[in-house]
Amino acid sequence: MKPEVLLELLEGVADQLEVKVSYETLQTSGLSQWHGGLCRVKGTYRIIVDKRATAEERANTLATALATFDTSELELSQKLRDLLKLHETTGSTKHRRTAA
Repeated sequence: MKPEVLLELLEGVADQLEVKVSYETLQTSGLSQWHGGLCRVKGTYRIIVDKRATAEERANTLATALATFDTSELELSQKLRDLLKLHETTGSTKHRRTAA
């Protein structure tokens, strides 16, 4: 699947979870390959992605952040479920979907 298409699908997952996604220019130090991640601002989850990252890097950042959420109640394709499973980290706590 093309990274641009995958990125659009992952943005749709974020929307279903009521997680705001924003693209911003992030400052990096030295050889850091950090392209963004998940944070919580005033009780609302947000994924910040470096707008200078490639579409593939953006998709990886979104998938990694979204993999921390419980998506079992969402209607997702098996391909998306497999991708999110691939990005899960061992022992990570699943965030509950909360209303904004």
